[in-house]
Order: sequence, then structure tokens, then C-alpha cells
Amino acid sequence: MKKKLEHPSINFGKTGVLLINLGTPDSTKWFDIRKYLKEFLSDKRVIEVNPLIWQIILNVFILNLRPSKTAKAYKEIWMKEENISPLLYYTRQQAKKLSNLMSDKNIIIDFAMRYGNPSIKSKIKRLHEMGCENLVILPLYPQYAAATTATVCDEVYRTLMKMRWQPSIKIIPHYESDPLYIDALVNSLNKKIKEINWKPDLILASYHGIPQKYFDKGDPYHCYCHKTTRLISEKFNSIELKTTFQSRFGPQKWLQPYTDKTLETLPKEGKKNILAICPGFSSDCVETLEEILIQGKESFVESGGENFDMVPCLNDSDDHIALLKSLIQKNI
Repeated sequence: MKKKLEHPSINFGKTGVLLINLGTPDSTKWFDIRKYLKEFLSDKRVIEVNPLIWQIILNVFILNLRPSKTAKAYKEIWMKEENISPLLYYTRQQAKKLSNLMSDKNIIIDFAMRYGNPSIKSKIKRLHEMGCENLVILPLYPQYAAATTATVCDEVYRTLMKMRWQPSIKIIPHYESDPLYIDALVNSLNKKIKEINWKPDLILASYHGIPQKYFDKGDPYHCYCHKTTRLISEKFNSIELKTTFQSRFGPQKWLQPYTDKTLETLPKEGKKNILAICPGFSSDCVETLEEILIQGKESFVESGGENFDMVPCLNDSDDHIALLKSLIQKNI
């Protein structure tokens, strides 16, 4: 009599939710920074240049010169007690708080980074081993762009291609106009204005930029950013909001107006009291804490500005956790 075949013991029946943010180096050391930059700047979604030419530029010039400058920026904002970057800290807190809020034990919340650690591949593997037959992917980019959300999807798909038993996948592509998101931003603005002892002449809504040619090819990111600013303005009409774009890289033209150039010219226009907000960043990071709150403030004051401050990102605030919970519940 033939022995009955028994299937290997496996876990099943659960749903995994994976929060995914951009990424962070493991430390502020030169080699860790270089490793992170190499992965990030080798992404063809991020740098749409002939890959052969770009790899020469990247490996010969950029990866030998830029890590020192980037390391200095990270050292300015690194959380020394936890020994991690703010981005990693807040993303981890978001996953932890969501896990505590979700009453269904068949739903497992985790987080990953597109570049660096923990990787998307390792976390999908972990969720699969825990019995997750269904995955909800939540890229923490409110405004969709090919260089952010799409490359997250690419990495998820690459991971699935190597799996024998693939889970079902649902991706939340953007949430730039979700009412809870807009309310959370408005609430954060109101809270900050109550804390400062001066009235802003202008609120600068600064988003991460992308090259102009990406927009020309059909990327909707620019439109989503302006939509978010418009919706904030409709609920917060006491002070003018202006959309700008930051973090440009390289010599090519990026989305305008540029945040740094705008901060230099505003005092000359009589706007010497500026409050900045970065709606496109779900967690504070080197782009908000160092580029805006340190470099931006310094440039603004040197150009004749008087008062400058920045609204913290939504981070692990109650409003943000409620928003993320709502997005997840709509897609499970």
C-alpha cells in the first residue's frame, strides 16, 4: 500500500500589511552611507539616464565624493539614544501603534524600507512564513510618483517572482486627497501656529522634487502635490500657502519653484516670517530636519528673514495613525 503523501506543515489564513518608506543608512559611517546611496542612486526609476554612462558617473565620482556630505547631514539629525535615523524610528512606531490598534489577530502589521534595512524582500518573506496569504502594500508616499511608489511596486513584484506560493496583493497607490490626511495636516498647522509667538506671512508647502522631464513624460506627481496644497488651503484660508519643490539633484531642470531659491527671495518680497510644512513626507527625515529646518532656516535668515519654523511631519501622531488605519481597513 502506497504511503499517503502529506503536505509540508504551513501557516495560512492571515493578512499582512506592509508599510514601506524610502529608506535610511544603517549608521552615519562613511561606508554605510555609501552603501545606501549606491542602492538608492542605482534605481532606474530614480535616475532615468543611460545606465552604462550613469554607473560610471556614480561609481567614479558620486560615490567617492557625496557620502561625506550626506554623512554630515545625517549626523545633524541622527537619534543618538536610539542610534537610528528619525525616518526608521517613526516608521517603526507607526507599525507598532497600528498593530496595537488592530483587534483582528489575523492581520499582521509590519514595515520595510525600499532602500537599506529592513528590506522589502525580507519582510515579505517573514509575513509569508507567518501565514499571510494576502498582502496589503502601503507605500508611505501620499502623492504617487514613479520614483517613489512605482519603485516600491517593482521591488514587491521582483520578490513575488521568486515565490512558489504567491500571496494575493493589494497596493494603496496614493492618498493625497483623503479627508483624514488633509485634516491631519490642517490640525498640525493649527497646533504649530498656537506654539509660536509670531504670525506667519506665508506657509511654504515644500514637497520633494522630481526632474521636469519625468513630469513631461506623464508622471502625475506635480498635480497631486498641488491638489494637496489646494485642499489644505480650503480648510486653512487665514494664511496664504505656496507650493515649492526641494531636494533637487544634478544639473537638469526640476519641478519649480525651488524651495531653496524661494526662501532666499521671500524676505525681499516683504515676507519675513515663514512657516514651512512638508506634506509629502510621512515621517521626519534628513530632507525635512536638515534640509528645511537647518539649511532652509539658515538661508532664509541670511537673506533677511526674521522668523522661520517648520511643522513636524505627521510621524506617529494620533491623526496619522487614524489615517493609516482607515486606509488599511478600506483595502483589506
